[in-house]
Amino acid sequence: MNFHTDQPPFRFRQGTRPLLISMPHVGTHVPPQLAARFTAEARHVPDTDWHLERLYDFADGLGASVLVATHSRYVIDLNRPPDGASLYPGQSVTGLCPVDTFDDTPLYADAADAPGDAEIAARRDALWQPYHAQLAQELERLRAQHGIAMLWDAHSIRSVLPRFFAGKLTDLNLGTAGGASCDPALAQELLAIAQAAPGYTAVLNGRFKGGHITRSYGDPARKVHAVQLEMTQCSYMQEHLPFDYLPEIASVVQPHVRRMLQAMLAFAQANG
Repeated sequence: MNFHTDQPPFRFRQGTRPLLISMPHVGTHVPPQLAARFTAEARHVPDTDWHLERLYDFADGLGASVLVATHSRYVIDLNRPPDGASLYPGQSVTGLCPVDTFDDTPLYADAADAPGDAEIAARRDALWQPYHAQLAQELERLRAQHGIAMLWDAHSIRSVLPRFFAGKLTDLNLGTAGGASCDPALAQELLAIAQAAPGYTAVLNGRFKGGHITRSYGDPARKVHAVQLEMTQCSYMQEHLPFDYLPEIASVVQPHVRRMLQAMLAFAQANG
């Protein structure tokens, strides 16, 4: 089956400071011919990282560049390796072009409609490659201009998902690829900010250590420092349909996220 979309693969705003915020899972667009193959549940794209642009509405004020996916992770997951290799061997994961939801229900009404190799390659060419080309290009621009580049990969997830973890997830999950993608002192500073946030739990390199983006682009030896934040969605929004943003709840966690990004910029200023 061919793949066609009339939507651009991403939205991008270029900032003035050495920080790029990537949002690879906020997209909700599913091309109509693909949506027709989905189940009714899948057409609601429930596993979206909803409302992160709104949660990070202070990003422009910080001078950050912002890269935002437009298409649903059900079309292609921009935070997976292009060959579909598992990020967490031995654990349940969703693939480059998923066939199931986080609740382990099928995406496709007919299993025979799942994408084959040619369609996966077409989706990769149309969406995955352009997003990553823009990400890599912007990090190189920042490094050339400022002597350092900071990458923040922004994510959120339902707080209870038995497929992936037991019980309720820690609220603020910082990932630095087990320490490989970011200066260790900066990682500890970010963790301290998260742990000091009253009412929230925090961990560094716990269940979520960073996906393909964090692991591939973080290179402290080249002065490129990458951090993933996986937040519980209950920290700022309604976790089930209609997935509403909850401004009063979001406004409590926002200053702590902002503080972490300010720490990224302060590190860049001191080490660029």
